[in-house]
Amino acid sequence: MYRISGRQILVIALGSALLAAAAVVGFQQLSGRFQPFGSASISTPASVTDPSLATDEQNNIEVYKAASPGVVYIHSTTIVTDFLGMFSRPVEGAGSGSIIDEQGNILTNYHVVARTEKLTVSFGSGKNYPARVIGGDPDTDLAVIRLLEMPKEALTIVPLGDSDKLIVGQKVLAIGNPFGLDRTLTTGVISGLQRPIRAQNDRQIEGAIQTDASINPGNSGGPLLDSHGRMIGINSQIESPSGASAGVGFAIPVNIAKRIVPQLIRDGYVRRPKLGIEMRNVEALSNQVRLPVSYGILIYSVQSGGSAANAGLRGLVQTEDGDVELGDIIIAIDGAKIGNSDDLSRVLDKHKVGDSINVEIMRQGRRMTVPVRLMDNPDRRGNRRE
Repeated sequence: MYRISGRQILVIALGSALLAAAAVVGFQQLSGRFQPFGSASISTPASVTDPSLATDEQNNIEVYKAASPGVVYIHSTTIVTDFLGMFSRPVEGAGSGSIIDEQGNILTNYHVVARTEKLTVSFGSGKNYPARVIGGDPDTDLAVIRLLEMPKEALTIVPLGDSDKLIVGQKVLAIGNPFGLDRTLTTGVISGLQRPIRAQNDRQIEGAIQTDASINPGNSGGPLLDSHGRMIGINSQIESPSGASAGVGFAIPVNIAKRIVPQLIRDGYVRRPKLGIEMRNVEALSNQVRLPVSYGILIYSVQSGGSAANAGLRGLVQTEDGDVELGDIIIAIDGAKIGNSDDLSRVLDKHKVGDSINVEIMRQGRRMTVPVRLMDNPDRRGNRRE
């Protein structure tokens, strides 16, 4: 039998300890280099005094000085064609965004940069820097654009907070470019939490932050900050009969951005399970056509190669005699009632690509269950498709 001495054991133990220490140091260095988006960003800028020790005015000034250099003005140009496809004209748009890393990636709203032909970014110096869209998610109205030319000065990164720890009444500050006015600061409080709002593709965004901080056209995509100068939301919408600020604004929680931004940077879109259908809510059709159920989702069409098409689900079909045969009506998934498109979105969000689900449908008056394997069907045009 092979034997080792006590001295050899001591040498081996010492060597193992040194190797373990080196491995820990190396891991920490690699972790610092490859940390996930936002994981190391929950920190107060050094120039912002503890809000409990500062006056409200001092806090406003310090947060603005710390964060505003990282807030940019986004100018977009979109080519719009008339419905006949004969005449095209450029349409100018504007919004705001926040620098989120040293690579020049900028977080903004999807609707600010959707379908743009040309993008430029300004830091308030009068010079415009070219940029391009890296990725967008119409379902959450978030997008990432990237500078194609870096300014000579170092970029100011807007630190990220934690939107899961917000409370109603807490102070917030909004920085953006309303009506093209450079880097405007407004203040207010969180008026409500968990507000459901809708993206432009009609997808429901749950958990939005409501604020009375003045938000106007041009603020879209800019940061909603806490009193420590950390981004807690991305200003997105206002509720106003006139189109201007009426004290009811909404921001997308920053924790949603933390979850999807790495995918936008890596893939250009968010990989979600989709059925691959265009649909209509049964309730909305009740006065137009007689249907066998009073709730559910009527499949209007199926996307070729998508989850629904592969499973044999059907959309509307025109028969040989010119009549229209109704498509399948989804009424439940895995036993959970599907009353409308919002219910479908909530169910699909609990699954991942590759999962199999049992879809209960009504087809020509008969109830049946169809197994469906969920696939990834990115639709970058921003249309409502599940």
